Amino acid sequence: MATSSFFSPKVYFGEDSITFLSHLNHKKVAIVTDDFMVSSGKTRYLIDAMPHASVSVFGEVKPDPNVDILKAGAAQFKSFKPDAIVALGGGSSLDAAKGIKVTLEALDQNHRIELIAIPTTSGSGSEVTSYAIISEPENGRKYPLIAQALMPDVAILDPHLVLSVPRHIAVDTGMDVLTHAIEALVSTGANDFSDALAEKAIDLTWRNLPLIYNDEKNIQARMHMHNASCMAGMAFNSAGLGLVHGMAHAIGGMLHIPHGKINAMLLPLLIEFNAEQASPQTLERYLKCAFIMGIQHDCPRQSIAQLVQQIRNLNQQFAIPATLKKLGIDIAAFERLREQLIDAALADGCTASNPRQASPQDINQLLSLIVG
Repeated sequence: MATSSFFSPKVYFGEDSITFLSHLNHKKVAIVTDDFMVSSGKTRYLIDAMPHASVSVFGEVKPDPNVDILKAGAAQFKSFKPDAIVALGGGSSLDAAKGIKVTLEALDQNHRIELIAIPTTSGSGSEVTSYAIISEPENGRKYPLIAQALMPDVAILDPHLVLSVPRHIAVDTGMDVLTHAIEALVSTGANDFSDALAEKAIDLTWRNLPLIYNDEKNIQARMHMHNASCMAGMAFNSAGLGLVHGMAHAIGGMLHIPHGKINAMLLPLLIEFNAEQASPQTLERYLKCAFIMGIQHDCPRQSIAQLVQQIRNLNQQFAIPATLKKLGIDIAAFERLREQLIDAALADGCTASNPRQASPQDINQLLSLIVG
């Protein structure tokens, strides 16, 4: 067996975790975020925690950041020379901050910048991964970049920052957490450390996401989901992901579907696909997932069928449709993109660690199932 390693940034969590920022007093701090975080006062919340810092705010991050956003942020901060970059927001802001940080360090290789990630959604896990998703809008593609230089130094999980996330976004991002955890659990790169984190993330998500759907202001459930998101991020950063994400990056990028929603739609289909020709080890891992969700059956295949049905039931509870047709996607436009979607899914870096190798014909059939 090849030698493996497990690493993660330092994680501060809980209701007072934001106080960690006080160590940045008397330093130059760049904040990377979006305009809503500025206008809603979330950025001020950070600045108040480090009142003696010199702060420059780049608030122009848009969903699915592209190279132009990275260039604009780096241009603003080039002469400022920040000691630290604080990323505030969802996965887009965190990924943009990663790209801006490595761009600045490439421009001045003697200047090391501390990267602190503060997520305001419980979904991407980007605060603890060496991944960044950068878009190419001209052809509707999303590219997962993977490099150790993209790993934040510190992650701060403050549940107060996610209380205002609307129900529909909370469930979309929460299903992304569940997908991260399940894919990491069955990934070809899974290991003892990633398993422990993935299993706990599944448990926390399964118990707490419905509570948030019923009560958006349940801070305990929000805190548990925020922690679950982080754990799932650590798990897949070590183990890798799979074909759900490979297809989601392609479909979501070209058809402009929220990432968590398309993951939720694909997840039951891909569990069925992977289990159909699964090794005993992969079946055992899906059974572990089913057990965590309270599913126990004498027949392993029945347990996996119930696992798939439980996920479909959860999607239905959250009003996440099962097909692109029910989501209101232009099916004619989808069909024009079919070949590109197949190629993009197969080329995606996440697909390589899927437990079942997929052919172009397999992807084509899966696309037909998701279209409805």
